[in-house]
Amino acid sequence: MAETLTVDTGPAGQETQDGKRPRSVRVVLLALMITMMLAMLDNMIIGTAMPTIVGELGGLEHLSWVVTSYTLATAASTPLWGKLGDMYGRKGVFMASIVLFLIGSALSGMAQDMGQLIGFRAVQGLGAGGLMVGVMAIIGDLIPPRERGKYQGMMAGVMALAMIGGPLVGGTITDHWGWRWAFYINLPLGVVALAAISVVLHLPRKRSQARIDYLGAGLLTVGITAIVLVTTWGGTEYAWDSAVIMELVAIGVVALVGFVFWQTKAAEPVVPLHIFRSRNFTLMSVIGFITGFVMFGATLFLPLYQQSVQGASATNSGLLLLPMLGAMLVTSMVAGRVTTNTGRYKLFPVVGGALMVVGLYLLSTMDTGTSRFTSGVFMAVVGLGMGCLMQITMLVAQNSVEMKDMGVASSSTTLFRTLGSSFGVAVMGALFNNRVQDVMSERAGSLGAKVTEQSAQLDAASLAKLPEAAREAYQHAVSSGTHSAFLLGAVVAVLSLVTAVFVKEVPLKGTGPEAKPAE
Repeated sequence: MAETLTVDTGPAGQETQDGKRPRSVRVVLLALMITMMLAMLDNMIIGTAMPTIVGELGGLEHLSWVVTSYTLATAASTPLWGKLGDMYGRKGVFMASIVLFLIGSALSGMAQDMGQLIGFRAVQGLGAGGLMVGVMAIIGDLIPPRERGKYQGMMAGVMALAMIGGPLVGGTITDHWGWRWAFYINLPLGVVALAAISVVLHLPRKRSQARIDYLGAGLLTVGITAIVLVTTWGGTEYAWDSAVIMELVAIGVVALVGFVFWQTKAAEPVVPLHIFRSRNFTLMSVIGFITGFVMFGATLFLPLYQQSVQGASATNSGLLLLPMLGAMLVTSMVAGRVTTNTGRYKLFPVVGGALMVVGLYLLSTMDTGTSRFTSGVFMAVVGLGMGCLMQITMLVAQNSVEMKDMGVASSSTTLFRTLGSSFGVAVMGALFNNRVQDVMSERAGSLGAKVTEQSAQLDAASLAKLPEAAREAYQHAVSSGTHSAFLLGAVVAVLSLVTAVFVKEVPLKGTGPEAKPAE
C-alpha cells in the first residue's frame, strides 16, 4: 500500500488556505536540508584539513584511505538504506543513518592514529549512505511530484553552498579550532536535524514479514567495492593492466552478474529489477551516471587549471567554481518552477544535455592565455546544463515507480550518480595525468619527467619552487591535460543528450484532490 505522511498540522501534500504549506512541513524540509548539507559538506571540509591531520597523526602512506574508506562505505550502503526504508519505514531508518553518521563523526574526531581514523571514517561513511537517500525518499513522500520542482532550487542551493563553502569552512575550522572540529562540527547540526525530524515528522510504522536479502546485499557490496577500488587505484596505486586491477575487475563483474541473477530469485530483492522496466527510470539512471561523471571531473580539474595556469589562490578554490555553481542554482530553480506550473519536464534533460556538451567543449579550448572571465563564462554554460539535470533526474525517477519502491528508486539513482563520479574522476584523471607527463617530457626533458614522476598535480608550494622554464612547461602541460579531460567529458555528455531524447513525458502526479495532471 502507498505510504501516507502526516505531520502535526495535516497530511502530506496539503496546503493551508493562504497557499502555504503547514509550518511543520517546512520544519521537516529544513531538517532534511541540514542533513543533506552534512552528507555533502563532509568530504569538502576534510580535504582542507588533511595536511594538518597527517602532520599530527602521521601515516602519510595511508592518507588516501581516509577518503577511500568513506567513499567505499557510502557507495556500498546506499542501496541497502533505500531498501530498508521501503521495508521498515523511512523515518526510523533515516534517523538511524543520521545517528550512525554522528557516531562515526565523533569517533573520527577522537582518533589517535591513522588506522583508527580510517576505520571510524568507514563507520561515518556507512551512515552517510543513508543520508542523501533518506532526504530524497522522504521528500518523495512529503511532496507530490508535481509540486516537488519548487524545492529543486533549495536542494541545488545546498549543493552549491557545500561546494563553495566546504574548503573555506574546513580551512577556518582547522586554523582556529584544530582539525578534530572538522568532524565535531557535524554533531550540533545533526542533533538539530534529529530533533526536528523526531518531533514533527510522522510516518506510519512498517513491519515487513520478508527477510532481508543478505546474499543480494553481500554480492552488491562486493561488486560496488571492486568498482570503486578499480577507479580509485587504477593508474595511481597500480597500473591499469596490473594483476591487482585485473583481479578486481574480474571480482566486480562476477559479483554484479551474480547479483543480477539472484535478484530474479530473491523474495525481497535489494534492488527490484522490475523498476528498470520503466523506460524513464532506466534513462534517468543513465543520465544520472553521466552527470556524476562530468560534474565531479569538472570540479576536480577546474580549480587545478585556475591555480596552476591562471595563478589563482588555492585558499579560495571553492569560490573559483562560483560561475558554474551559481548558474546551476539559478537554472535548477527555474526548471523547478516551470515543472511545477506546467507539469512538463522533458525539455530540461534535452536542453541540459546540449548545454553540457557545448560547455565542456568550450572548456576543452582553454589554454595558457585564457582569461578568468572567459573561463568563467564557459563554466557558467556547463552549470546551466547541470542545473537542468541534477534534480530533474531524481524527480522523474521517483515519478516512474510506485510509492512502495520510492526508497530503492532514490538509492539506485543516487548510486548511479556516485558510480559515475568515481568513473569520471578515474578516467578523466588518468587521461589528464598521462597528458601532463607527456607534455612535461616534451617541453622540459628529463627535468619535466622528474617533476611529475610522483604526481601530475603539483601544489602551489611545489610549483613556486620550480625554475621558470619548468613552471612554464607545467602550465602548458596542465592546459593540455585539461583539454583532453574536458574533451572526453564532452563526448560522454553527448550520450546524455541522446538518452534524454528518448525520455517519455509521463504526467507528474498532482497535489491534492483539486490538482489536475499534466496533459
